[in-house]
Amino acid sequence: MISRIDLRGSLPEDLRSVLPRAELDVEAALEKVRPICEDVRHRGAEAVREYNKAFGGVEQASTRVPVHMIDEALAGLDPAVCDALEEAIRRTRIVHRDQRRTDTTTQVVPGGTVTERWVPVGRVGLYVPGGRAVYPSSVVMNVVPAQEAGVRSLAVTSPGQREFGGLPHPVILAACALLGVDEVYAAGGAQAVAMFAYGTDECPRTDMVTGPGNIWVAAAKRFLKGVIGIDSEAGPTEIAILADATADPVHVAADLISQAEHDTLAAAVLVTDSAELARAVEAELAAQVARTKHTERITEALAGRQSGIVLVGDLEDGLKVVDAYAAEHLEIQTADARAVAARVRNAGAIFIGAHAPVSLGDYLAGSNHVLPTGGCACHSSGLSVQTFLRGIHVVEYDEPALAEATARVVALAEAEDLPAHGAALKARFDWEIPT
Repeated sequence: MISRIDLRGSLPEDLRSVLPRAELDVEAALEKVRPICEDVRHRGAEAVREYNKAFGGVEQASTRVPVHMIDEALAGLDPAVCDALEEAIRRTRIVHRDQRRTDTTTQVVPGGTVTERWVPVGRVGLYVPGGRAVYPSSVVMNVVPAQEAGVRSLAVTSPGQREFGGLPHPVILAACALLGVDEVYAAGGAQAVAMFAYGTDECPRTDMVTGPGNIWVAAAKRFLKGVIGIDSEAGPTEIAILADATADPVHVAADLISQAEHDTLAAAVLVTDSAELARAVEAELAAQVARTKHTERITEALAGRQSGIVLVGDLEDGLKVVDAYAAEHLEIQTADARAVAARVRNAGAIFIGAHAPVSLGDYLAGSNHVLPTGGCACHSSGLSVQTFLRGIHVVEYDEPALAEATARVVALAEAEDLPAHGAALKARFDWEIPT
């Protein structure tokens, strides 16, 4: 069901090349999304609706979801789901509220200061996936940090569903209602990203688009980056678990399965120095997968090249492997898990010990589940309040402070053969360089 990679003995120099990873050719997808994006640019909402019909089989008079349908979705929401969403919103909000930045003023020299101001993006488009699963949790994870950053204009889009008359799933709409978002669109894929980037007669353009999606969404983000700001090119979900002999194989197997449930390309990787644990987890996977609802999907994900059990000589090597892998989600199930977790450098989010499974982070931990995938956690962070803020430096110097700096600016400008830069300062002092 799941392959093994034995790295006991010595680790290869290029660890990344031997670790499990899904193959996603975003560059190839670019050529397919290019005409879609260009069509939306020129024909607007009409093109978006046509692609929604071609790819999703939905007929729509408008991409905009009527506000009364959003309200009705909330009225019809299962009370237990409503309670869970409200608590997820509360926990996510208190975590993200603490991420707010404060302006900082630094006195560089007497009379000269630089202030860093944090200003929210003006308008953002938030993408919520649809398809095999329904993701109201992604509404929470996108909207809350944008709201806490102070973004004034928020629009959510999610693919329309045939069984709901071309509208997004009612639970998606209900989550929007709980968050006070009434600008919602029924659009998915590349055409939705292009809608946000270029604007249509139904949806004003946005400054930024965030949220996970499939390869077509990732390709559209790459194609439109520069036209619009993006958070990341999210790929299939990943879980890596670093575990030793103290880990419970029942827990480890259940957690691997939980992420394999998302998609046939989802990655589930166990890194362990215990061959006994590896055998026990393999046995648990076989038993537990047979009892799950999405057996075929999970089996394909676990058997894919993106999943595997990696055997290492010791935890030191295990740490090197998980840092090289840079997982979206990393669980540490070892003795003294907190100390081991403190040594990890590359991960989208880290879950410590037996009582912090990734599923908790997907919904109710308070952390954000929109995280870097495909090894990007070695250089990128997950979605946060910071995603929606721009730092602006405000420079203020008085005349004496500028005078004191002029000679050095002139020297550097002439060293770069840009004499007009220096002349701009000299002009303020009758072309004389102060001493």
